[in-house]
Amino acid sequence: MEGIEERQIRQLPLKEVFTNSSLLHKISFLIMGLSNIKLGQVVKGILYLAVELLFIFWFVAKGINNLLNLVTLGTVSQGWVFDEKMGINVQARGDNSMLLLIYGLATCLAIVAFVLFYRSYLRNLKKLYLLEAAKRHIPSFMEDLKELLDDKFHITLMSVPMIGVVIFTVLPLLYMVSLAFTSYDHNHLPPKNLFDWVGLQNFSNVLTGRMAGTFFPLLGWTLIWAFFATFTSFFFGVLLALLINKKGIKGKKVYRTLFVLTMAVPQFISLLIMQNMLHASGPVNALLQQIGMISAPIPFLTDGLLAKITIIFVNMWVGIPVSMLITTGIIMNLPEDQIEAATIDGANKLQVFRYITFPQILFVMAPSLIQQFIGNINNFNVIYLLTGGGPLNSDYYSAGETDLLVTWLYKLTVEVADYNIASVIGIITFILSAVFSLFAYTRSGSYKKEGAH
Repeated sequence: MEGIEERQIRQLPLKEVFTNSSLLHKISFLIMGLSNIKLGQVVKGILYLAVELLFIFWFVAKGINNLLNLVTLGTVSQGWVFDEKMGINVQARGDNSMLLLIYGLATCLAIVAFVLFYRSYLRNLKKLYLLEAAKRHIPSFMEDLKELLDDKFHITLMSVPMIGVVIFTVLPLLYMVSLAFTSYDHNHLPPKNLFDWVGLQNFSNVLTGRMAGTFFPLLGWTLIWAFFATFTSFFFGVLLALLINKKGIKGKKVYRTLFVLTMAVPQFISLLIMQNMLHASGPVNALLQQIGMISAPIPFLTDGLLAKITIIFVNMWVGIPVSMLITTGIIMNLPEDQIEAATIDGANKLQVFRYITFPQILFVMAPSLIQQFIGNINNFNVIYLLTGGGPLNSDYYSAGETDLLVTWLYKLTVEVADYNIASVIGIITFILSAVFSLFAYTRSGSYKKEGAH
């Protein structure tokens, strides 16, 4: 009977409830909780009414002002005014555009939350209408509470983390996106200065304006880096796994353990060691000079092109073991009957690898490769710890030859304080990553096979 009642609640038009219900029930559409109190749900009705009154009080006292400030982002700048009592100039507090933006966005989220709450309340009104019309038992507050802790416990359990997601994820995300449409840069830093809405001006500046000369070269290098970092780790990881798992190789466990040790060492330690080894006065250059192979230090990390090649090779050190382990697991679970049948039919080892082994590896690892590619687009550690984005390029705005979009974003915020441009870069990077992920994953064999079922 409960399932039929739920379906009736969803299908019942609100207009019918409002038209055919009593006057008190109609007033309950405006003043929450009255119908609940009348039908014996006193505690529940008082809670509904309390939430509505608190929201109205807060909205009148603070919410309206927060929304108005969200439109203007402040009108009074911080400055000096003459204090007649003290006879000197004192600094007067102005509006803080950053706080006004956060408070305004929080107010919008609060309004959305109340609308959802009111929608749930309307569903409760429809349920009361049906129960009263059918002269069925009206559940008490304790019965409703028991339902929340029993049949709807999953909803109750998810409520707390959902509130945390809204406060600590959704609100900061909205704030970050909003900055892309403001003038929040090093010339408009709050609280001393105000910033304002500028529409799509920042996007135009990045895509076609003075920032385009930095953005597009870094975008190109980011995609090149992500491709080669992913491809080299995958290719050599597969090759290494095939060599170790080849029949007749002794000490397979030892080889696997040695390569896995690189994963046991924290990545930032490995990268810092590599950075010191490849320094102009580091061990590598010193050794090559001592044996007479070079007369001057090789600029592994200070020459633009060579630094990019070096970064890709160093990344292989930390990326190959992961691909090797995954490939090893796949190889150990390959169908032996297919390989034996192909061998009996005259297929050589290359053909077996091409038509049986490699397709199986690619089928299993396709989602992981997509994830690795997106991870390399946002691979902050490798670039920043090895080269810091350098060497510097005078044609770029606060960026170097090896900077990725993500390291450039970091510099724009921490070093230059151009938060609006950094926000634009973050949005564009997210869009590129999301579009590529969806495009690549929906065309992978794993997705097609899953969709077939």
